Formats: sequence, C-alpha cells, structure tokens
Amino acid sequence: MNKLKLVILLLVGISLEVQAQELDVNLQIRPRFEYRNGYKQLLQEGQEGTSQISQRSRLNFNYKQEDLIVKLTFQNTRTWGDVPSTAVADKNGVAVFEAWAQYNFTEKWSARMGRQVLSYDNQRILGEMDWAQQGQSHDALTVTYQNEKQKLDFGGAYNSTAENVLQTPYTVANKALQYAWYHNQFSTDLALSFLVLNTGYEYANADAKLLVDYKQTFGPYLTYKTSKIDSNFWLYGQTGKSTDLQVSAWNAAANFGYQITESFKAGLGYEFLSGKNTNDGSSVIKSFNPIFGTNHGFNGYMDYFYVGNHLNNVGLQDAFIKLNYNVNKWQFALMPHIFLAAADVVTPANEKLDSYLGTEIDATFGYNFKKDITVTGGYSQMFGSKTMEFIKNGDAGHTNNWAWLMISVNPRIFSWKK
Repeated sequence: MNKLKLVILLLVGISLEVQAQELDVNLQIRPRFEYRNGYKQLLQEGQEGTSQISQRSRLNFNYKQEDLIVKLTFQNTRTWGDVPSTAVADKNGVAVFEAWAQYNFTEKWSARMGRQVLSYDNQRILGEMDWAQQGQSHDALTVTYQNEKQKLDFGGAYNSTAENVLQTPYTVANKALQYAWYHNQFSTDLALSFLVLNTGYEYANADAKLLVDYKQTFGPYLTYKTSKIDSNFWLYGQTGKSTDLQVSAWNAAANFGYQITESFKAGLGYEFLSGKNTNDGSSVIKSFNPIFGTNHGFNGYMDYFYVGNHLNNVGLQDAFIKLNYNVNKWQFALMPHIFLAAADVVTPANEKLDSYLGTEIDATFGYNFKKDITVTGGYSQMFGSKTMEFIKNGDAGHTNNWAWLMISVNPRIFSWKK
C-alpha cells in the first residue's frame, strides 16, 4: 500500500475490521473570472465597473460501511490577491462545508445529522446555492422514509453563536427551522412534491426581551416530463410573523420546455413573486422571500433580484424564453427576460410609475474539455427603465453588463473498496 493510501486511511480513521467498506476522495478547484459593470445594481453616473477572480477549493471524503455513510467536505474560498503572496497566514482559512453521518436503519428509513446540504425540487426554496463559491449548507438533523415511488424527509435545526452559559441573541441567520418534504412519483412522466418550511428568527422586543417569531413557507411543486416535454409548476404561500410583523406573501411560476430536435430545446416561463406597493403604509410584510433558494438560477443571471437584495420590495414578474443548443462537447443557451414590478411603484410625489423594470439578456456556453475539466462562461446585459432607476437608483442609460468565465477541475484522487 503506497503512502497516499496510508495517509488518507489515517485521516478518516477507517477501521480494519473485516466488513464491506468504501472510500472515495475527490477534489474541486474552481476559479471564476468576472467583469462586473452594473452587476446586481445599475451603475450611477461617473461610476466604473470592476473585475476580479474568485476561487473555490474543495476536498470531499465519502465513506460507506454497511449501513453507515459519512461525508466530510473541506473548502477554501478566496479572491485572487486578497492575501499577499508574502503573507505568513491565510486570512480565509479552511472551513467545513459538509460534515454529516447517515445511518440506514432499514431499506426505507434513515437519519442524517451534521452539517449538510438541504436541496429539494428545483431549489427555489431550499437549495445548495452552488453558484456562490461558498455554497450553502445547514447544521441539521434529517429523517428520511422512501419506497419505490414516494419519499418523505422531515428535519430541523437549532442554532447558537457558541456554547453559551447565558442567553445570547442569535442574529447570524435563522435561530431554528423545521421542515417536511413529501414527493410522489406517480408515473415516469408525472411527479408531485409538497414542502412545508417553518423558519424562526430571533429578535429583541421593546423591553429587550429575546423572542423568536416563526414564518411558514409551504406549497406544491409539480413536474411533467416526457422525451419531448419538460414542464413544471409551483405555488408557494408565506405566512406567520417576522420580527413581530405579520407575513402574507406568495409565489407562483409555470415553465414549459420542448425538445424540438436532438440538439435544440426551446422553452418559456413566467414567475410571480408578490410585493408591496411603495405607498402602502401597513406593517404587513407582503413581499415573498425565497429564503434559502438558489436564487442565482432564477430571474436573470445578473442577480438584480433576491440575491442578497430586493427583499421587502415591490416583488417581481419575470417572463422569459430559454433556448438551448447542444452539439458534441459544447452547450449554448440564450435567455431573454422581461421584468415587471408585482406591486405599484409610486413616487413620494404620488406619481405612479410604469411597472416595467427592464429587460435582461443572458447568453452562456459550456465546454467539456476533458473528463474532469469543464469550461463555462457567459455574457449578460441589463436594459433598465426609469422605474428600475427609482427602485435601485443608478443610471439606466449607462451600459450595464456582466461577463464571466469559469474553469472547474474535479478529479477523483482516491477510490478504495474492500
């Protein structure tokens, strides 16, 4: 046995008992260049865009021993140059992205505990957020039941800042969450899921007492897929309370795709995320929040909406067309979006603005260079309106565009079975 095998076996503490065991170790190196010239927001007059290279580096350990499955993922995310080449230490450090153990009690029942990815359906509400170099994972416990056609996941999380001895406010993210997800594959073509998510956020009231308010997000996700048709529909409601404010919001979408030829696919879709009129003086939160969704994959790649922004705003209507063409090792896509506000946009002078926010055009490509190497890239441009200027400030007349190029290297560096 060579030295590499010995080091890896020692790192994960594999038992030498005689039983079926598997170990897979893989690596990801993913640098991405971005030119941001009006990315996420309109540039203001006199402002100039910028460029940078970010990188994700991940090391994944996947271990299986009979009914026990363990995963451990280390990652480092950085921007090239944020640590000088002469620096003694790396300020970014190495973080644990996933660290969980799963035990399969029977063929149908299992439980997983630890830091893990919660990803369901099209990731609109719960997703890995893989585009972001840091990704998204949760410290949670999940229990799963599944048979040939049905699957039920339910779980929860409870978060604290540290091992405290006194009550300490937790404002990093959600204090707690509980969820249940049911999926039924009625046939090879038709499937239905239903998600219920309960998220609690801690805050201090007027008497400085710490309270937790819970917000509920729930609804069905329906898919119909054949060799030619690829369609889905979802409808989510949002209710409960957030920092002592009532929540009443909703989200609906429909998408239809058709495989015209073996290489060419065309589709269209529409999504509505509720919002609140700018002159609405009520305290009710009427703007839908995708919460833990992989939001970069929706509503345009320039991330003007719901990627750390546009919350508690006028909502969004997104109508789009998507064209895909694949040939040999190449993949191409073109997706124009038309954005409109989902609620009234009224200025302080009581002038009602047009609901049209702008048009974004996204073009992307992918190339499978080798087995473990892929190259992807894209160009996007936003044509904003006066209403977009009012909502997000900036200059719609400025050229607002974004370009990116990413190389992903994903080699398997070790695989062992006994």
